[in-house]
Amino acid sequence: MDFDLLPLPYPQPALEPYLGRETLHYHYDKHHAGYLAKLRELVGSTAVALHTLEEIVLLSDDDVFENAAQVWNHDFYWRSMRPGGGGEPPEPLRGAIERAFGGIDAFHERFVERGTQLFGSGWVWLVAGRDRLRIETTADADLPLTQDRVPLLCADVWEHAYYLDYRNDRRRYLATFLEHLVDWESAASRWKTVGADEPMAVRMERLRTGESR
Repeated sequence: MDFDLLPLPYPQPALEPYLGRETLHYHYDKHHAGYLAKLRELVGSTAVALHTLEEIVLLSDDDVFENAAQVWNHDFYWRSMRPGGGGEPPEPLRGAIERAFGGIDAFHERFVERGTQLFGSGWVWLVAGRDRLRIETTADADLPLTQDRVPLLCADVWEHAYYLDYRNDRRRYLATFLEHLVDWESAASRWKTVGADEPMAVRMERLRTGESR
C-alpha cells in the first residue's frame, strides 16, 4: 500500500470546546491509526497491497473491507468538520437542502434523528444520488459509495467519537456537530462534483482527501 495515515486538517485542540483534544487523541491516534495498522497486517505482501485504499474498499470484503473502509470513513469524517464550523451552507447546496428537506432546520432535525436512532455503531451521512440529496445511515464500517451514493458530509456515531465529551448523549453530540463543527464549504465543494464522469476509485480519493478537480 502506497498510502499513510492522512494528517488531521487541524490541530487536535482546534475543535474545542465541542470535541476535546483527548477525544481527538484517542480517536485519531488510537482508533483511526489502529484500523490502518490492522489493514497493513491483513494485506501484508499479498496482491491486495498493490492497490490504493479506494480500490481496496471497492474490491475487498470481510476484515480487509472493514478496516479499509474505517480508514476511508475517518479520513472523510475529519474533513467534514473545521474549527469555527456550523452555520448555514452556501448556495447552491443550501437551495438543494431546502428543496430536499423543506428547510435547513428540518434538515438538522432529520439528520440528528436518523443518527440518534441508528442502533449500535456506524455513521450518519448527507449524500447525493442522481442529483437528489438524502440522509442515510450505515452500520459499522459501511459507506454510501458501496451503493453508488456520493457523500457530502458525515458524522461518526461510534461511541468513541463522542463519549468523553457527551457521555451517552448522542443527540446532543449530533446537534453540536451541525451547529458548531460541520464544514459546509467542503460539503458544497463535493456537491459541485456530483455529476463528474470519473472512475469510482478516483472520485473516492478526491472525496476522502478533499482534493479539488
